Amino acid sequence: MSEVYANRRSRLRDHVNAAGTAAALVTRPANVRYLAAAAPQGSVLLLGKSEDMLVCAGPLEDRPYDGRPDENLRLHVLPAPGGDPAVAAAGLAAAQGADSLAVEEHHLTVARHRALTSVVPRLRLTDLGGAVEQLRVVKDEEEISCLRIGAEIADQALGELLESILVGRTERHLALELERRLVDHGADGAAFPTSVATGPHAGRRGHRPTDRRVEEGDFLSVCLGATYRGYRCEIGRTFVIGTSPADWQIQLYDLVFAAQRAGRESLAPGAAYRDVDRAARQVLDAAGYAEALPPLTGHGVGLEIDEDPQLAPAAMGKLDACVPVTVEPGVHLPGRGGVRIDDTLVVRPEADGGPELLTITTKELLAL
Repeated sequence: MSEVYANRRSRLRDHVNAAGTAAALVTRPANVRYLAAAAPQGSVLLLGKSEDMLVCAGPLEDRPYDGRPDENLRLHVLPAPGGDPAVAAAGLAAAQGADSLAVEEHHLTVARHRALTSVVPRLRLTDLGGAVEQLRVVKDEEEISCLRIGAEIADQALGELLESILVGRTERHLALELERRLVDHGADGAAFPTSVATGPHAGRRGHRPTDRRVEEGDFLSVCLGATYRGYRCEIGRTFVIGTSPADWQIQLYDLVFAAQRAGRESLAPGAAYRDVDRAARQVLDAAGYAEALPPLTGHGVGLEIDEDPQLAPAAMGKLDACVPVTVEPGVHLPGRGGVRIDDTLVVRPEADGGPELLTITTKELLAL
């Protein structure tokens, strides 16, 4: 695995050198982990002119983290507590003879940026931009395997919840139970705060669970995800509680399901991001729900739950193979509730069977 991380750093170094910069400082935790195999709390990664270093504020045993850093990286631990690893890394870059340093300006605070320029004033700072995030878009098969296992865990947790008694329980209680089940089945934890939405809350994107109790006849929408070895997946489903669905519930569910299917079927290498969004959105738009639609149809997943690409109306770019994305259209009707259906898939060419569905819990409208 060390070769994998060395190759990732080499690709980033090529990008940095092509831009005329001698060294790079990576501070965003997910980016550090992607390049170093682990990201102890507060650590930064220096791609130096002569040597790469993982700079930490204290001994590894004192810093929460998953896994072990790449053995080919030199570990530099600050000698005194309270120091800033980023400032220390800039000093190390200068000591290696670098005259310029690319930094992640989108992640650095103004105060930290000022500290870098004041401590090493002769070091010219440039913007690394989203170079590491772009490297992370296409996943290798090891990364996809982690996502696949995370999806299996999320499917299992959701399936067990659906077998329990739901009427009378609160949204908050159900969300906590789902997160406990994720850990019980081997997840590092929840990939994001679990959303359980009932009745008039159902179908609302990013709904935070409340003390509202599940009632018969409710729509129940659930969105959860597992983190496995740092990689995060997502699944969302909508059900009806305790009785046969009403006609309006069936019609709305069938419409959202058709939109989600259209989005899934449009996933292919070379497909434009906005075309995937359009495939799902136009189904709902044609039915008169334009005002009730979320701002995007899906997004990439990986070491973070919301990564590039963004499947949105104005998004620029095209999909590559081995890019995991969500497809998650939904409609929320104020005062009535709504429907969300959310899957995590991996873009695959038609010759390999087309998009690989990772989240396999049934999308049939079940009455629980």
